[in-house]
Amino acid sequence: MKITICGSIAFIDEMQEARIKLEELGHEVKLPPSEIIDKNDKVISAKEYYALRKENNTAEAWIWDRKAELMKIHFNKVVWADAILVLNNHKNNISDYVGANTLLEMGLAFYHGKKIYLLNPIPEISYKEEILGMKPIIINGNFALIE
Repeated sequence: MKITICGSIAFIDEMQEARIKLEELGHEVKLPPSEIIDKNDKVISAKEYYALRKENNTAEAWIWDRKAELMKIHFNKVVWADAILVLNNHKNNISDYVGANTLLEMGLAFYHGKKIYLLNPIPEISYKEEILGMKPIIINGNFALIE
């Protein structure tokens, strides 16, 4: 199966670990990039880029230009896949966090008829009903349930 991993870029290490597990099960996997090109054409880690976004949430245009590019690239990966796996780990004092960007990716997958897997249960958040409506398959960390 072709699987695209989705989730906060804060979970990039966990995404890379999940990719290895999925590939061991015979899946073809895509995930967000682990490196980004900054405004000076220097390669920076995804974690460094994430930190810059959080520090400069309105100031630097290149950050948001890159964010738009990365969103479109990842949307294409969602369309390519047979399914998405959402890594919804603990973040921002929310268990099983699903952020806005991940919700967009889930919506795109839903619209295109892709299977949606959640690593952990659906979080208690204001848009829980929207997630429920997409009928994700909760695997509770068991990658063997992805089929």
